[in-house]
Amino acid sequence: MHTNQLIHETSPYLLQHAHNPVNWFPWGPEALQKAIDEDKPILVSIGYAACHWCHVMERESFEEEQTAALMNEHFINIKIDREERPDLDQIYMDAVQSMTSSGGWPLNVFLTPEGKPFYGGTYFPPIAAYNKPSWKDILTRISKAYREQRKDVFSQAEKLTEHLVYANSFGIEKQSQKQELATTLFTKESCDTIAQNILKQSDESWGGFGKAPKFPQTYCIQYLLRHYHFTKDQNALEQALLSVDKMIGGGIYDQVGGGFSRYSTDNKWLAPHFEKMLYDNALLMGVLSEAYQLTEKKVYAEAIQQSMAFIVREMLQAEGGFYSALDADSEGVEGKFYTWSKKEIEECLGHDANLFYEYYGVTELGNWEGTNILWVQKNAEAFTTEKGIDLLEFKEQISKWNSQLLAVRSTRVRPQLDDKLLLSWNALMNVACCKAYAALADDSYKELAIRNMKFLETKMRQLDGSWHHTYKEQQSKISAFLDDYAYLIQAYIHLQEITGNTDYLIKAKEITRYVIKNFSEEETGYFYFTNQAQTDVILRKKEVYDGATPSGNAVMALNLLILSIIFDQPEWGIRAKKIVLSLGRVILSYPTSFGVWASILQLVVEGVNEVVVAGKDAFTYLPEIVRRYLPNKILQTTQTNQSSFPLLNGKFKEANAAFFLCKNYACEAAFFDLNTFFAKL
Repeated sequence: MHTNQLIHETSPYLLQHAHNPVNWFPWGPEALQKAIDEDKPILVSIGYAACHWCHVMERESFEEEQTAALMNEHFINIKIDREERPDLDQIYMDAVQSMTSSGGWPLNVFLTPEGKPFYGGTYFPPIAAYNKPSWKDILTRISKAYREQRKDVFSQAEKLTEHLVYANSFGIEKQSQKQELATTLFTKESCDTIAQNILKQSDESWGGFGKAPKFPQTYCIQYLLRHYHFTKDQNALEQALLSVDKMIGGGIYDQVGGGFSRYSTDNKWLAPHFEKMLYDNALLMGVLSEAYQLTEKKVYAEAIQQSMAFIVREMLQAEGGFYSALDADSEGVEGKFYTWSKKEIEECLGHDANLFYEYYGVTELGNWEGTNILWVQKNAEAFTTEKGIDLLEFKEQISKWNSQLLAVRSTRVRPQLDDKLLLSWNALMNVACCKAYAALADDSYKELAIRNMKFLETKMRQLDGSWHHTYKEQQSKISAFLDDYAYLIQAYIHLQEITGNTDYLIKAKEITRYVIKNFSEEETGYFYFTNQAQTDVILRKKEVYDGATPSGNAVMALNLLILSIIFDQPEWGIRAKKIVLSLGRVILSYPTSFGVWASILQLVVEGVNEVVVAGKDAFTYLPEIVRRYLPNKILQTTQTNQSSFPLLNGKFKEANAAFFLCKNYACEAAFFDLNTFFAKL
């Protein structure tokens, strides 16, 4: 069987292409030098293991001998897993979007031997269709242009690279503009404006924001939950909870096994794109935890518990790391693993099937491509009231059904697992475990977070203080990116809150100093996505959009703000506010794209409650304190005398726990009764 250079890689996506007749190379010095030596353009094809259209293009074109021969003759062909190399994906996605006004995966982009893009697109069919030329036509045209119109090709590459550099040069404003905005940005009026602009984008019938395809947009939901907490704006709460409720009832949520798919293809959350990504589930469990803390609605606790069970069952590896994703397809069919025929359910559930059909909307014809996606249109409370049946008994029945259907589903051909482990996504999941523990006081979630952090420290941290981005089969590689470090610092901060272990804060501080030293753009205060030592990219991008995952710059700004208080490092807080200020107008105008930034602005406006618990039995109070919904707090707990943390210094009196509420290090008199203390918050 033919193999190419990808056979030596660990990425499941790259290994999928290791037996293509295309002579694929991974991104690296060998392929880049080969392009220079042979004076051939580079074809970079970028995708990921759970990408449906990536699989389609592989089957149609990359596995086809004649197409492969054309690619091998005229190009140096490089395959990239976008999750392993998000830096390259960002650069070349920006280039293709500049050329075509659209993007997506697979991303196919043509470069000069120096790595500068001059043409690109996404999926191309094997024969002309969908108003797109065929892939062979594209290959022939590009090859001919490179040979016969070389000057034009290189000119286009230079112009496009200049455009990318220019687009990356934001963040430098006149001092007068900064001063003018500084007086108006950090105000309650700004927070109200952000909430109203999010609500303008809201779907008031089905929840979520904008039209299909619908993504979870957890940052917007989180902002609205917190806005209600601070202002009692009922509209904000109702829209946030509507979004969560409709997703939990929808096909985007795996009704049988827990966990969320990546997005919905329709407005009603019925038909998802069935891939399950670790980061989506982490972010959604975080916001569900906040929703539960705020409302104590059992449906949110149940969704957290079921989804955490899914993560442990299907996404946790033996050493304590979390896998990346589950494919949308199985047996070459999208969603086959998750959908049901009426007959299958009848065979599984017997006489209970009729009630199941009604609750989950199951029909003979199906609700999606001739089959059934389980979909709850009336929640359990409304359904049981209408039917005159007991709610608790019905919920027990649902649990029994789930067990029966899971057993049947386990006999099916499973979707492919992307079993590489990414530092950034593991850190997001670590935060989710911490938040789930805070909300539900389930010790297994705390232990999972602690175990996961030990795994990350053991397998992905380097002796010089740097970290690796990806790990698989005892091999960690690729220097960590800004997102990796930013999310990791955030995870350490959350872990300290739920455990009281101040060592986590020391580690967060050390990594923050490393990021400042190696990722800073001094003039603006922003951080580059790549380390200053990295040399294989044509530019160091600054990412600020909160997309499928939070902007590394936004999370670093939040980390700096929190750590500036914990360690009395005012310059870190000043830097955080400076970069929020730089984005001020777009945060106000487009909060659905800058949701994490909006939450930082909200935090600055509302102020941070510095909560300290000190005493020999202080840790026993932690579960009750973290259960409270206090989104603008810093919590430190000590059972010994600690002088190295400003907030803890002088608080320990060797007696039973004392509770302190401080702002700007000015503390009120100690409380010795927790309920009295809570009444003050």
